[in-house]
Amino acid sequence: MTSSTATPVLRYTAFTSHPDGGNRAGVVLDASRLDERRMLAIAADVGYSETAFVTARDERRRRFALRYFSPLAEVAFCGHATVAASVALAERMGPGALVFDTPAGEIGVETVTDARGSVRATLTSVPARSRPARAVEVDAALSALRWERDDLDPALPPHVAFAGNEHLVLAAGSRARLADLDYDFEALTGVMRRHGWTTVHLVWRESDDRFHARDPFPVGGVVEDPATGAAAAAFGGYLRALGLVATASVIALRQGEDMGRPSDLTIEVDPHDARVRVTGQAVPIAG
Repeated sequence: MTSSTATPVLRYTAFTSHPDGGNRAGVVLDASRLDERRMLAIAADVGYSETAFVTARDERRRRFALRYFSPLAEVAFCGHATVAASVALAERMGPGALVFDTPAGEIGVETVTDARGSVRATLTSVPARSRPARAVEVDAALSALRWERDDLDPALPPHVAFAGNEHLVLAAGSRARLADLDYDFEALTGVMRRHGWTTVHLVWRESDDRFHARDPFPVGGVVEDPATGAAAAAFGGYLRALGLVATASVIALRQGEDMGRPSDLTIEVDPHDARVRVTGQAVPIAG
């Protein structure tokens, strides 16, 4: 719980089994009496990239209304905070199916407990889509990132992908390029606000079923996200749009490694289903 507000806030880190990894999220299990101003203030006080707020609940049907706030603004959908909230609820109600009504649409989640008692959550995104990024979008983003066109992988073209919110997808041509991230925070913030992107999803392809990722998130007041479930879901739509998944496939994403918070996300992509399934663990952490 946070000590600086009267509202109980649980703290989890998602897409990891270790408290030192993953992406941290606040979870407020009873936000029914909080208005937007108060939720934003709590999220800013917590200081994580997002805090999830359960604003309405039907425990018999295991259905909940969920809203997400970064320290600066409300976000339509957040994957790691959804996983954190799902694990928190499953720890209190028992594993099973959950349904969240979010600003981005209905999100179903399956929670299971393993032999060690750890809870794993699999969310199913809203239908994902992806379109080629326009040259003006790419050029502005590359300038803010201090990247060159030659730094990109020509086999994985820039796209704007969506699975609840939009993300610019840029594929680095090398692991070294991905590791060397030193961008202009204010410039990238301006580009992202202008185009309505939630993160810039930077990836490097290690193999057909394993990618490394980094997600600058300056519009949320955060330099980088160590694990981004929403972007992972959108990336699944990107892979489907490019025809890179001929059959139902499981793709591993490694994120957070370069910032000392290693995270592991798994996405399931089906060429015949626009939705993407994102799986990960979450564990409670100290405030």
